[in-house]
Amino acid sequence: MKKTIALCMIVKDEEKHLKKCLDSVASVVDQIVIVDTGSTDRTLEIAEQYQAEIHHFEWINDFSAARNKAIKYAHTDYILVLDADEYLPEDADLQNDISSEDDYYFVKIHNLLSGERALNHLAIRLFANHKGLNYKNRLHEHLDVTGEGAHLIAGHANSVIMHVGYTDDMMQDRNKANRNLALILKGAEEDPSAYNLFNLGRTYFWVGEYQKAMTFLKKAYSLSKGLTILPELVTTLCKALGELKRYEEALVILIDAVNVYPNETDLLHLKALFFKEIGYKKDAIRTMEACIELGDQGITVSEGNGGYIAHLRLAEWYEEVNQIEKSYAHIEQALHMKNDLTVGIYKYVEILSKAGVTGEDAYLSIKNLYPLSGIQSLKNIIEVFYSLKSPLLLHCLNEYAVNVEEHITALALQYAKRYTEARKMWLALNSIPEVNGIDVIVLAILQEDIELLNKGFMALNLSKSEKKAITSLVTRESHKEFKVTSTLEKVFDYILVQLIKLQEFEVFEQVLNNVWDSSKELNFIICKRLMEYGFSDTALDLLMNEYQKRPNEFNSVELLARICEKQEQPENAIFFYARLVEKRSNYKDYENLYNFYELSGDKNNAKMISDYIREAYPLCEWVREKNA
Repeated sequence: MKKTIALCMIVKDEEKHLKKCLDSVASVVDQIVIVDTGSTDRTLEIAEQYQAEIHHFEWINDFSAARNKAIKYAHTDYILVLDADEYLPEDADLQNDISSEDDYYFVKIHNLLSGERALNHLAIRLFANHKGLNYKNRLHEHLDVTGEGAHLIAGHANSVIMHVGYTDDMMQDRNKANRNLALILKGAEEDPSAYNLFNLGRTYFWVGEYQKAMTFLKKAYSLSKGLTILPELVTTLCKALGELKRYEEALVILIDAVNVYPNETDLLHLKALFFKEIGYKKDAIRTMEACIELGDQGITVSEGNGGYIAHLRLAEWYEEVNQIEKSYAHIEQALHMKNDLTVGIYKYVEILSKAGVTGEDAYLSIKNLYPLSGIQSLKNIIEVFYSLKSPLLLHCLNEYAVNVEEHITALALQYAKRYTEARKMWLALNSIPEVNGIDVIVLAILQEDIELLNKGFMALNLSKSEKKAITSLVTRESHKEFKVTSTLEKVFDYILVQLIKLQEFEVFEQVLNNVWDSSKELNFIICKRLMEYGFSDTALDLLMNEYQKRPNEFNSVELLARICEKQEQPENAIFFYARLVEKRSNYKDYENLYNFYELSGDKNNAKMISDYIREAYPLCEWVREKNA
């Protein structure tokens, strides 16, 4: 037999969202109850179009009081609670959800975030009427199903509630955390329950007061045994520790928490991120892979943490150590899971460039993974190509006949190697955007063009000595009597990378000869870029000369070891990693050394290193499991 359902809402000035909400429920509920707390816009006019029962409530800074007034007017078997910025998707089947006739139901709330992501959490939004159930708490109100004498049966609904109120614009408009802090404080003072203390701690986290957040989250933790908020509480506590760079403390908590809550993906994902922060590469990768195996699960879970975001993280991590094939495999998986992920396509294009895949092959590969099905997707891919200075930008603009600003066309022409046309456009512009000043300088170096160089200088804030150093790259004059400032270091780095991507190797060599040895930091950056873009032999030769002069420059020694690893020279890699262990002795050096002892079949030294890691680094998991 069909059960009746009432929608109960509290509203104030919700004309922007209310129609979509009520449209989504009009055919599935039998009664609509709306309690208005003082609307001055068209909210009530919209509500009347749906034959809603409208009641007025004088606002007393208490959401529970307003909620309880709304449910008081329901005369149905069940009650559905929605906010105005929520709605039911077309496939929602509330009758199927309540067919088990449980007392209350956890419903998944799908919070749509900016940046193409979502956050899912469970909340009680569907419950039986006439059971004496009421809401508690002034703010972050919740249905009290644990009261004294309550013997209620819980169920889980298959329907999902969509929530648009977490997008960046809405969060900025409402500024919820700061607006509500005083109200939450008052609620926690009146009733220092686990739930109130948790919400207070979470609010302090949102406003960036991490120490205060931890204080109240720890108080809430001691009162939260058996409550559904515990996994999210622990996640928020550990995030606060992470914001304070206290990763090891967070990991102690997370390692235990994951054992207690093995199906909470967000806990596992955070654990992987913090392993990465402290240099535990093997544990970070193993834990992130476990996220993928688990999938998006948990009472609260950020969409993709067990799927496309986990693959994106692994793609980034493998790219960092120049394992481009593994990086490519993971970013491809991420885009198969979510093909409209702009940050994913950005990474994909970047990895293709480093792998040397260019031209039509790259363009077709990108279009297959990222279908250009509308204006927004086209805008996104143009922004990706523009940001990466990709030669595919011009291809895309021409294929889709897109009209863009002149500086974008000039840049597209330049990185498609149509230098004469690009030069003409740059010089014709009245002013060049600051972000493109350095691109104009790249073209000036390629064309040995002082006029173009001066045009680029006009867009940038450079000192006289910095301009003199850059000018020497255009005139091809040797000029090494300059101090490499942080700005100049970035400029040289950018120029050299673009010359590599443009495959202008003769000019690259000329620039390299001019800037090499101007600073040891710049030498390191150059070698790192050469390795990233597939020129490991050249990087190795340059670094070996560096090592002879500066054997204790640890960054260079580590890069030497990584290049030897890439070049499949395990003995040399072991030598350099062993030197790092000897000189600076940090965890990642021991892990790398262990990997190469194992790879080379040196079981005795591998065991010696793993035994040391197990004793010296108790947070390390892979070594404990290996020796279990």
